[in-house]
Amino acid sequence: MDWMRRRRAAGKILLLAVLPAMAFLLAVSVGRYPAGIAHLPGALHTLLTGGELDPAQLTLVRLRLPRIILAMLVGGALALSGAAYQGLFQNPVVSPDLLGASSGASFGASLAILLGAGSLGVQAASFCAGVLAVALAAGMDRLLSRRSVSAVHLILCGMLVSSLFNALLSFVKFAADPETKLPAITFWLMGSFSGASLADLRIFWLFLPACALLLMVRWRLNILAMGDEEARMLGVNVRASRYLIIACATLLTSLSVSVSGNIGWVGLVAPHFARMLVGADYGKLLPASMALGGAFLLLVDTAARALLTVELPLSVLTAVIGAPFFFLLLLRGKRRFL
Repeated sequence: MDWMRRRRAAGKILLLAVLPAMAFLLAVSVGRYPAGIAHLPGALHTLLTGGELDPAQLTLVRLRLPRIILAMLVGGALALSGAAYQGLFQNPVVSPDLLGASSGASFGASLAILLGAGSLGVQAASFCAGVLAVALAAGMDRLLSRRSVSAVHLILCGMLVSSLFNALLSFVKFAADPETKLPAITFWLMGSFSGASLADLRIFWLFLPACALLLMVRWRLNILAMGDEEARMLGVNVRASRYLIIACATLLTSLSVSVSGNIGWVGLVAPHFARMLVGADYGKLLPASMALGGAFLLLVDTAARALLTVELPLSVLTAVIGAPFFFLLLLRGKRRFL
C-alpha cells in the first residue's frame, strides 16, 4: 500500500511539472508567424551574445516569449492568491477579488486611461488603487473588530469597498469619450497580454517576494483552518497572520490586474483542481495551485491569439472554459471539500 501511495504521489508531482512545460512548448510553437520551439535555442544564444536576430528569432524574443512568461506569472499569482484566500476564509468559492483588489485596480487603470496616461502610468495607477481598496477594507475591519478577529466583518468590508470602486468605475465610463477613451477602457477591463514586452518582465521582481513570502507561511493556513481559538493555543498570532496573508495575496492580485486587466476564474478553478490532485494540505496545495494556474492561463492565452484572426479577450475565454470546468470539478470533488 505504501508503494502505491508513493507511486500516485510521484505521478501527481510529475503531472504538475509536465503540464506547465507542455503549455509552454505549445505556446512557443503556436502563432501567426513562422517561429517555433526549434528557433528558441538560437534566439536565446543570439540575444545573449549580442548578435542580430533574424525575423523568426525576433518574433520569439520580442513578442511571444514576454507574453508567455507574463501569462504564466499572472496565472500562477492569481491561483496562489485564490488558494490562500480560500484557506484563510474557509470558503471554496472565494476568489482573489474578494476584498476589492480587482475592483480598485480596475478603477485605477480606467481613471489613468481617462486622464491620458501611458502604459506605465496605467499599471502604476491600477496597482496603487488595488492596494488602496484592500487597505480600506482592512481599516474598516479594524474599526469594527478592535478586540476580536472576524472573517465575516472582513468579507463584508471587502464587499462594501468593491461596490464603492465599481460605482466609481461606472462614473469613469460615463465620463469617458465614447469614441476613444471608452473603447480603450472596455478592452483593458476584458484582459489581454497583447501589449506584453520585455520591459513588462521587470515586474517579476515584484511578484517574487510576495510569492516567496506567501509560500513560506503557507503552513499557517493549516493551523488557521482549525479555528481562531485553536490557532491561538498553538501560539499563532491570528490577526497578524491573517493580515500578512491578505497583504501578500493583495499585492499579487493588484500586480496581476495592473499588467493584464481583469481576468476572472483563474483564482477559482486552479485551486480546486489542485485540491483534487494533492488534497487540502496547504503546504502542497499552494505550490500546486500556482503551477496549474500558470499553465491554465497560458493555454487560454494561446487559444485567445490562435483561434481567430482577431484576438479574443481573456476574460471571455476564461469564463467560457472556467464555468463548465468548475462545475465538473464540483461534481467530482464535492465529497472532499464542500
